[in-house]
Amino acid sequence: MTIQRSSAEENQSGKASRSSKKISQKSTSGRWLWFWVGMSGIAMVSATAGALLAVSLTSTPLQQAQLTPKDEAAFDSDRISGGVLRFSELTRPVNLLVMGMSVLPPDIQNPPEETKNLKYLPQVNSFDGLSDVMLLVKFDPETKKINMLSIPRDTRTEIEGYGVKKINSANVEGGPALTARTVSNLLGGAGIDRYIRINVLGVAKLIDALGGVTVYVPKDMKYQDDSQHLYINLKAGKQHLNGDQVLQLLRFRHDELGDIGRIQRQQMVIRALMEQTLNPATVAQLPKVLDVVKEHIDTNLTVEELVALMGFGVRTNRSNMQMLMLPGRFSEKGEFDASYWLPNKDGIAKLMAQHFGLESEQELGTATDPRSLRVAIQDSTGGDRSNLQPLIRALEKSGYRNIYVAKAWGEPLDVTHIVAQQGDGDSAESIRSTLGFGEVRVESTGNLASDISIQVGQDWLEQKSILEKSLTP
Repeated sequence: MTIQRSSAEENQSGKASRSSKKISQKSTSGRWLWFWVGMSGIAMVSATAGALLAVSLTSTPLQQAQLTPKDEAAFDSDRISGGVLRFSELTRPVNLLVMGMSVLPPDIQNPPEETKNLKYLPQVNSFDGLSDVMLLVKFDPETKKINMLSIPRDTRTEIEGYGVKKINSANVEGGPALTARTVSNLLGGAGIDRYIRINVLGVAKLIDALGGVTVYVPKDMKYQDDSQHLYINLKAGKQHLNGDQVLQLLRFRHDELGDIGRIQRQQMVIRALMEQTLNPATVAQLPKVLDVVKEHIDTNLTVEELVALMGFGVRTNRSNMQMLMLPGRFSEKGEFDASYWLPNKDGIAKLMAQHFGLESEQELGTATDPRSLRVAIQDSTGGDRSNLQPLIRALEKSGYRNIYVAKAWGEPLDVTHIVAQQGDGDSAESIRSTLGFGEVRVESTGNLASDISIQVGQDWLEQKSILEKSLTP
């Protein structure tokens, strides 16, 4: 019960004292709350590490391929995690080559007996076919970032000993080691520390083991291939997908962007997975998840190293997870005997210097001249183009000259995404500062021809009148 004072001064003094005490208690309790949250996270990761160590000592290794000493030399063998008590801590930057394998019976020399008399071509749990998906992922404890580079499977490049071919055939010709050397050569000598191959049969199991994922399906997708028993039937809109449905979303490629559209959807799914499942609670379930999918995985990562990478992922701010795509263009009709993604050497050199630490003669760390930037505007609010005029004028007033309205962004957004399509986060930040709203994302989900794509959200409608007033003479 509160005791009343005999004067207003005493009453004010009492209030101030109680307020100060509450603030102090709140501050102290807040610090203890975050302390215990941190300790709980550490405890969960440590418990997971212990469980995984037990798994590593009692089960078959994660590496299924037998590499020769020459093949092993394609990867850096130095430790990536600490020893003894620090074994679950990442101690240096690591480049991980990730390959997604989609293998049919004709792709391998000795397909399983049960696949030979079927009237269709089933997926086979093998790592000997074409790499359907290829990513180079850099985990960097120095910058506290995770950078992911998607390499289109149709990229035209030199494969050592086999001539110029599509990069996805490197695995067929020489497995993960030849793929690593090919990727390194393509990317200006980037070192590859480890690799992981996951068969498509394991992807659905992985998604289901993680509880599915909520994503926005950009449009209705319907496709049927009886020869592979591939049936895709998804409706547009935000929805929670199970493993099989995620595979449908990832494998669909029958639109104007073909394989590049698939890469954009891969990045959407990867970001959703990271935001929804990369947390201490999920990491604690890693032994169970690993047990479900380990027969579909081949990697030269040890279980301890996998724990270190996962632990780093849990501690990485989501804004520091950047997704890039190999700079290049589609080959033109008749240019070659097959369709290719043609890499842009200058663009690759700039990207690798900015995000993977390779040396470059180009100046880094500054935004590109606004006059030379290609800025695409993609509306997600459902309004007509006239609503975008104040936005365009504000950009023009700030020196941007190459602005165009591109195809609308299908997903309704509350917050505008300012997408660094080519990895130029500094220029995207400059645009955000110019507009005064929006969220910068370094990823490749924007308009393919742009440097920066502005995917306009509902926050633009709130800022529109403010910009209009600032543009009035």
